[in-house]
Amino acid sequence: MAEVVRKHKDFHHVSRGWNAVLHLIAGLFSFMCVFPFLFVVIISFTDEKTLATDGYRLFPAKWSLEAYRFVFESGDSLLRSYGVTILITVAGTILSLVLIALYAYAISRKSFRYRRFFSVFAIVTMLFNGGMIPTYMVVSQLMGLKDTLWALILPLAMNAFYIMILRTFYSTSVPEAVIESARIDGAGDFYIFLRIVLPLSLPGLATIGLFSTLGYWNDWFNALLYIDNPNLVPLQSMLMRIESSIQFIQQNSQNSSLSLQALSSIPQDTARMAMVVLATLPIIFAYPFFQRYFVQGLTVGAVKE
Repeated sequence: MAEVVRKHKDFHHVSRGWNAVLHLIAGLFSFMCVFPFLFVVIISFTDEKTLATDGYRLFPAKWSLEAYRFVFESGDSLLRSYGVTILITVAGTILSLVLIALYAYAISRKSFRYRRFFSVFAIVTMLFNGGMIPTYMVVSQLMGLKDTLWALILPLAMNAFYIMILRTFYSTSVPEAVIESARIDGAGDFYIFLRIVLPLSLPGLATIGLFSTLGYWNDWFNALLYIDNPNLVPLQSMLMRIESSIQFIQQNSQNSSLSLQALSSIPQDTARMAMVVLATLPIIFAYPFFQRYFVQGLTVGAVKE
């Protein structure tokens, strides 16, 4: 028996040399993942004329804040768009977590009579979609949400894929014996869900929360469909409008001397990179708060029931 245990330990033991090689490979892979964004940041702080003459370099000859100045000056409501995006991201993520957590918990309980029906109902929405025109008619006409923030929140609040992940997480990570013990003690369903299930489900909820946050933060298509009021335009849509303005000036620069003069004063490439940085940086700072639970929630929630 001792010999078997020793061989088992030797099988899983990694020598220092291989350990260093594996760490080096992991470090290189991590650097390859981070380097493109760092390079984008460097380009965004590069002077436009220097970029045109020297090309893309890690250490440009001249640094400049002109790209960020142009973005903030051309989009006078950029800060308001940031506020709109933060509001819909926070409110939408909270609403999405509440709805998905309740739905997933209900269909994860074997005692729920209509468990199979609502599971199939959610899965069907992953396979079939009503289409853009019916969705637009429902949101803008039937529900009357056009030019409101709810048009940016409600369409993304429920996601069948997230429901399936969280349902499997409940089934595999919340012991049935704990729930039955609480029922014997007289606890109701909502008390069990709030006091027992939710504390045990933080990894799964953090995973779904991160996915929902990314979805709301990067959403621009719903704003294109439902938002005409400039005071309600989110960040991604605002940046796309600035980009469209730059492209419009570029395409019409040969037809007007005024357009040619305006084009020469626009930091074209560096402004695009500055938009990428402005749109990505807040999510990068938010990710470490989810990272603690992300890997555990994603792997456990992916186990087949």
